[in-house]
Amino acid sequence: MIDRCLTRVRAVLAALTVMMIFAAAGMAQAQAPSEAAASATPTVEERLADLEAYVNNSERPEKASGAESLVAGPGPGANAWQMVSTALVLFMTLPGLALFYGGLVRRKNVLSVLAQCLGIACMVTPLWWLCGYSLSFGVDAKSPFFGDFSNALLNGVESVKTGAGYHWISDSMWAMFQLTFAIITPALIVGAIAERMKFSAVMLFVGLWMFAVYFPFAHMVWSGTGFMCGPLNPDAGIKALDFAGGTVVHMTSGWSALVLCIILGKRRGLGKEPLAPHSMVLCMVGTGMLWVGWYGFNAGSALGADGIAANAFTTTTLAAATAGLFWGITEWLFKGKPSVLGLCSGIVAGLVVITPAAGFVSPSAAVLIGALGGVVPFLAVSYLKRIFRYDDALDTFGIHGVGGTLGAILTGVFANEKINPGVAGLTDGLVLEQFKAVGLTVIWSVVATAVVAYLVKAVIGLRASAEVEVTGLDLSEHGEQGYEH
Repeated sequence: MIDRCLTRVRAVLAALTVMMIFAAAGMAQAQAPSEAAASATPTVEERLADLEAYVNNSERPEKASGAESLVAGPGPGANAWQMVSTALVLFMTLPGLALFYGGLVRRKNVLSVLAQCLGIACMVTPLWWLCGYSLSFGVDAKSPFFGDFSNALLNGVESVKTGAGYHWISDSMWAMFQLTFAIITPALIVGAIAERMKFSAVMLFVGLWMFAVYFPFAHMVWSGTGFMCGPLNPDAGIKALDFAGGTVVHMTSGWSALVLCIILGKRRGLGKEPLAPHSMVLCMVGTGMLWVGWYGFNAGSALGADGIAANAFTTTTLAAATAGLFWGITEWLFKGKPSVLGLCSGIVAGLVVITPAAGFVSPSAAVLIGALGGVVPFLAVSYLKRIFRYDDALDTFGIHGVGGTLGAILTGVFANEKINPGVAGLTDGLVLEQFKAVGLTVIWSVVATAVVAYLVKAVIGLRASAEVEVTGLDLSEHGEQGYEH
């Protein structure tokens, strides 16, 4: 009896032991995922490192554990600054540049200038979506001169992803910010050919010019594989600096404008009848809008509201005001009176000249750059045009071509590693690199523009008829009048 009881107890104990072993195994398996989940949670140190990187607008630290950052994706503050900057750059074209140019033409051609600025904005935007962004910044691009179609239709460019432009802004905001640069660059050319080029020819020319000039230069200067992108591409053929578009925007548009206005020919009546601006009030209002918008252009190119952006904001202000002052003084000395047009032109010239250098130079250097920006473009506008007898109607070449070239060279002279550590190791021999970039930009822009211009001329013609030019492009080209003639 006792033996049978002991046997049963041993059997029960054995069964309980087996059950406990299986239960323990199950508990271990159940705990494994939670332990893995716990190990995937960012540590306090990792969280602090992320926050420090965000505040300093620097690259996210690598996660040793492979855990996902709690602040992964775009930073709201950085995105907010980029949205404001993008809106400011668009504001430069519409209505800033449109009013600036619109005030400088005769009454009968005001709407034609506004229509050209509007038309360019409306055409370049879907073109940027279609393939322009990809040809400039395609993620799989290997060529130092051209992008690819890897991001055509903005494929892969998402608002929740970062890295296409900078560490903390959405890829989609980077694409939209760059779009506004792509809009204003060809719009600048309008100033050189105002009052005589057909609207259809302007649109066709700009469409082709974007592929021939703008997309390649945006890629060469601002993409990671670009031929002239010193800060991002260690294998760049030309290790030049261009903070916000001295070569990409102002030199390409300015030199292209010179070529196009020469091919197009002079306005009828030039030198025989007055072709004075119809409204310096509109021109001054447009100048103010350009100055305000330029903070998005230059300070926004820091791609974050950091110290580099603050420096660019400061240098932009100093250069613009100083150039306006020096243009006015120079005009006073040479022509006897300081005009409102001169002050406006000087301010814009100062903004142009500081653009490639804004995030690389000190405030004191910006004042010197502004002084030169007020004098050299003045001489180009007042005397160079007269000597060579080209009709750059609203001085696009004199201000943007000459100013952009001067700014690119002065960037090489004044760029300072203490102001922007990102240029460390690039300032030695930089002047020569800047001259190389200037040379390539001039040659490429001139040749490509000549080819595109003659192609458009052969297909649909460039110039409005004599009758249309006399009547005015507003009524003849658009069936509307901005003012009663």
